Amino acid sequence: MYKIRVVRTSSGASAVQVIRYENRKRIVYKHIGSAHTSDDLQALKDIAKCVIDEASKQLALFESGKKSNKFISLEQSEFLGVHYLFLYESLSCVCRQIGLDSVGNKFLMDLVIIRIVEPASKVRSIELLEEYFGIRHRRQNYYKSIHDWVDLKSNFENIITAFAQKEYGFDYNLVFYDVTTLYFETFKADELRDTGFSKDNKPKQPQVVVALMVTKDGFPIGYKVFNGSTFEGHTLIPVIASFKNKHQINHFTVVADAAMISAENVRELLESGVHYIVGARLGNLSGKIINKIDKELKREDGSLIRFKTDNGDLICSFSSLRYRKDEYEMKKQIERAQQTIAQPSKAKKLKFTKSINQNLVLNEGLIEKNKKLLGIKGYYTDLQQEDVPSSTIIDRYHELYKIEQAFRISKHDLRTRPIFHYKEPAVQLHLLICFMALAASKHIELKSGKSIKSFINASKKVQDARMLNLITQKESRIRSKYDAQITHFIEKLSLPH
Repeated sequence: MYKIRVVRTSSGASAVQVIRYENRKRIVYKHIGSAHTSDDLQALKDIAKCVIDEASKQLALFESGKKSNKFISLEQSEFLGVHYLFLYESLSCVCRQIGLDSVGNKFLMDLVIIRIVEPASKVRSIELLEEYFGIRHRRQNYYKSIHDWVDLKSNFENIITAFAQKEYGFDYNLVFYDVTTLYFETFKADELRDTGFSKDNKPKQPQVVVALMVTKDGFPIGYKVFNGSTFEGHTLIPVIASFKNKHQINHFTVVADAAMISAENVRELLESGVHYIVGARLGNLSGKIINKIDKELKREDGSLIRFKTDNGDLICSFSSLRYRKDEYEMKKQIERAQQTIAQPSKAKKLKFTKSINQNLVLNEGLIEKNKKLLGIKGYYTDLQQEDVPSSTIIDRYHELYKIEQAFRISKHDLRTRPIFHYKEPAVQLHLLICFMALAASKHIELKSGKSIKSFINASKKVQDARMLNLITQKESRIRSKYDAQITHFIEKLSLPH
């Protein structure tokens, strides 16, 4: 049994020791220190109690008023730095709520968490996990696991879709679809990475095309990666057909932008029993249909017309706000065209110019055509008017901005681009990690009403100070207090605290 012993030294100080008796001999287990005041002496005794508790590993029969294991003497301690364990615990909790931990791979989950906290290369991510949370992973294990983790994509999509059903009432009736491009920090192309139309204004760098599906709340439920030269209109049918077959859905409605509409896509969607709401590129319509719109649509806010076309019902609406924006943009384009025509040495073809006998002139016909469409937006659908009113079709299409929000989170907060990997399995795993991080980030935003950036910044303010007891060589942690913002996140996200 260990005891605390206090002896007087030759200098008049009080030395505190932890001792034990063995074979009737007193053995000094640890010398704690010397004190010259009663307060210092009490502090050393408290430290001695901690040493005894640690050495004996036994609970006291009667609990004392003060918990000695919570006592830290600053003079006998060394500050080691801080960890952001509240942030890690919170993100781990969110991942568990979604079910991302069900595959039982902690390393992969930690890569998802650090992608949300501070996006970086995989090597740097492993370093950040140790720096921010004290979690160590071997870099070699990442490279060994790439192929196995990539194969989990379908499982994770099922998990996330099931969560969307449970948490957000997703019933497969309405799916929002869009594509984006992600470029690579290289100029070397291959079967997956290829040059094409870049949404990131990187036409000379190879890229991949990524199709994403989200619920009406903007929660991601699936994605697919295509070769970088793939036309976005050719991605719709493969993705929708795969989603339909995977989840055994007979009928649902997909909402997509104007690039997805074509006679072939319309035919295949209808054959698959998939309804559609897509944007219409009115500038590509025949002069006859444009004249019909110009003649029949009143230039009043909220005015609608609807009629049959080869691509389904075409709904056109007018907005005075859109009219002013379109008119302003057209005037700027006409001015640029006039300036270009006035300076033949710098002549280049613009939207409202055309070439006659190798001379650029204003395209008056195109200008007149665009004037008829100012302030007008078009939408195609196969849904019948008696089933779904035109106003509802327009409202559904306008909710497409939620998928654009998801892309912004992915590209900016999670830094999905640029991609630095060059082997396809590594590229696919990078996108899988980003997709999982997007699901967790979007859930945080939807439940808390705050941006993921606000959540990260607030959570980083809760720090765990790490103190090393130089006597016991044990590390203790002191967590900073929660403020009102953190309390809000704890309540809304049901986080541990």
